[in-house]
Amino acid sequence: MPITSSAKKALRGSKRKRLFNLKRQAEMKGVVKEIRKLISEKKQKEARALLPRAYKAIDKSRKRGIIKKNAAARKKSRLSAAIKKNS
Repeated sequence: MPITSSAKKALRGSKRKRLFNLKRQAEMKGVVKEIRKLISEKKQKEARALLPRAYKAIDKSRKRGIIKKNAAARKKSRLSAAIKKNS
C-alpha cells in the first residue's frame, strides 16, 4: 500500500485510468470478435462495413498505450487480410 500522500494520489489516478483502459480494451476486443464471427459466417459485406469501427477502436487503444504500435498494425493487417481472403 502507498504511504506518502503523492503515492496515494497516484494510486487513485491509476485506478481511474484502469477503468477507462479496460473499457477501451473491451470495445476493441468486442469489435474484432464481431468481425471474426461475420467472417466465419461468410458475411464479408457486413464485416467490411465494421472494419472502420475496428480500426478506430484499435487506434484509440494504441494511442492510450493499451497495446503497442506493432500490435495495433498487426491486428489491423490481419483483420483486413482475413476479410480479403474469405471474400
